[in-house]
Amino acid sequence: MATVSQLINFPCRTFLITSQPNNFTSKLSALSPNSAKPTQNLIKKSQYLTQRSIQARPVFRVRASDTDDEWGPDKEEPVVIESPGVAVAEEEKKPDQVVEIQSLKKALVDSFYGTDRGLKASSETRAEIVELITQLEAKNPTPAPTEALPLLNGKWILAYTSFPGMFPLLSRGQFQLVKVEEISQTIDAENLTVQNSVQLSGPLASSSISTNAKFEVRSPKRVQIKFQEGIIGTPQLTDSIVLPENVEFLGQKIDLTPLKGLLTSVQDTASSVAKTISSQPPLKIPLSNSNAESWLLTTYLDDELRISRGDGGSVFVLLKEGSSLLNP
Repeated sequence: MATVSQLINFPCRTFLITSQPNNFTSKLSALSPNSAKPTQNLIKKSQYLTQRSIQARPVFRVRASDTDDEWGPDKEEPVVIESPGVAVAEEEKKPDQVVEIQSLKKALVDSFYGTDRGLKASSETRAEIVELITQLEAKNPTPAPTEALPLLNGKWILAYTSFPGMFPLLSRGQFQLVKVEEISQTIDAENLTVQNSVQLSGPLASSSISTNAKFEVRSPKRVQIKFQEGIIGTPQLTDSIVLPENVEFLGQKIDLTPLKGLLTSVQDTASSVAKTISSQPPLKIPLSNSNAESWLLTTYLDDELRISRGDGGSVFVLLKEGSSLLNP
């Protein structure tokens, strides 16, 4: 848009015919009536040509952008013309960014294969995972996760961690018959509570170990967690044993049908014991020492994947329950 000084210098001025007090007036009065007529005709012709030239020239209007005047809104300002172009460019980039993020998430989840949630990951695999995590954190669609509590709310399944102190006994293979079925974190955004849970299973029973905690929002990305109690779930004994029709031993098939009658009586006894034990309440252990506090920094969050970092520098990658990423 032209500046005010440029508009003033532009040859688009209105001509005004005013009387001149000095020589022009005296000379005009000295002329005879008949001699004055050509002068009047010249003046009228000049005014007519001036009006024609003014009508043919473009009109420029200058107005302040933050006030209203009689001209109304200026719809041809450069900002109005350029803004749609910027919006279109952003809309064109958005689908590409979504595709790139989805590709990074899939690559990250695929890299977890065979690592047993990171406990068995090699140094090369860890380096690859760290690189993918860094790229996702740079494209975080939720820069203030603690201000998006509905996204945090729900059950999250642990897919990977670099925390070396998680289940050290299981990682060393000291309990060969115990299998970690699931490690999860359930967040109740309304009540500001979080529950960490581990589901364990064995050949004859299953159980769980969990902790309940409260959390406080300390920054747009950080929450302070204070653990309140630990809970050891009541073992759920297996009340039925499936016996195959036969088994193969040293190249010979052995018929197990005669044993089914004996197995039925054993199952009845096991079922009675299982119901008695399972009806007992879980064991709760209060946690009140100073070590029962921690903080968690969420560096990536969307509706199906969350990346968090603990106060020890460890990283945790969790997937929302029901996400398609759980079944790659």
